[in-house]
Amino acid sequence: MSLPNNKSDDITEELAQQPGLKVWDLPVRIFHWGLVIAFAAAYITNLLGVNYFKYHLWCGYTVIILVLFRIIWGVVGTYHAKFIHFVRNPFATIKYVISIIKKADKHYAGHNPLGALMVLVLLLTILIQAVTGLFSNDEIFNLGPLYGYVSNDLSLTLTEIHQNLFYWILGAVILHIIAVCLHVFFKHDNIIKAMVTGKKSSKGFENETAITSSRIGLAIIILIILAITLAWVIYSAPEIVADFG
Repeated sequence: MSLPNNKSDDITEELAQQPGLKVWDLPVRIFHWGLVIAFAAAYITNLLGVNYFKYHLWCGYTVIILVLFRIIWGVVGTYHAKFIHFVRNPFATIKYVISIIKKADKHYAGHNPLGALMVLVLLLTILIQAVTGLFSNDEIFNLGPLYGYVSNDLSLTLTEIHQNLFYWILGAVILHIIAVCLHVFFKHDNIIKAMVTGKKSSKGFENETAITSSRIGLAIIILIILAITLAWVIYSAPEIVADFG
C-alpha cells in the first residue's frame, strides 16, 4: 500500500523534473552523510576516554538505527536504493572487475557491482560493530546497556570484536574513498556530487530509470519505528551493576 505524497515529496518531484537523472532519494543521501558523521563521532568520543562513554553510546544508537533503516530501505525504498536493482551475483562482479582491467567497464546510474559489494560489506561490518558495543565492558567504569544479557567473559569477547572490527571497517572505508576518487578524477563520474544533489548527468543514462519521489513519509515512519524499538530493547534490558573488582 503506497502512502500519500506529502509536501516534501511534491518538492522532490519538482526537483526530479530539473535537468539530470534523479538517482538517489533524500533518505539515502541523509543516511550516507549521517552515517559518516555518526561513525566519526563514535570514534572521536571513544578517543576522548571513559567520561565520554554516554556520548559514544548515543553515536552507536544512531549508527544502528541508520544501518537498519538502510537495510529496510533496500527492500521497500526507491528504485536505485533497492538491493534487487544493484546487488549482482559473484560472476557478474568478477566480469565487471575483468572489464575494469580491460578498460571496458560500463558506467552505472546507481551502484556498480564493486560498489554494491562495498555497500553490503560496510552495512554488515558496521552493524556488527555497533551491536557488539551494546554488550561492551571496558573493565574500568562503563558497561554497555545490554551487558546484563551476557556473562562477563562473553562481554569481553564481544568487546574485543567491537574494538578490532573498527580497523577492518577503516580499511574498507579507505578503499571506498580511493574508489570514489578514481571515479571522480579518472572516470569523470562525480558520484560525490550525486550523493549531495541526488542527480547524475543524464548523458549515457538515457535509458535508465529515474526516481520521481523520495518517499519521505515512509522513511520517517520506518525511522520512528526503529527508534522506538531500539529504545524499548535498551530500557527493558536487565538492570546492571558495574563490578570491576
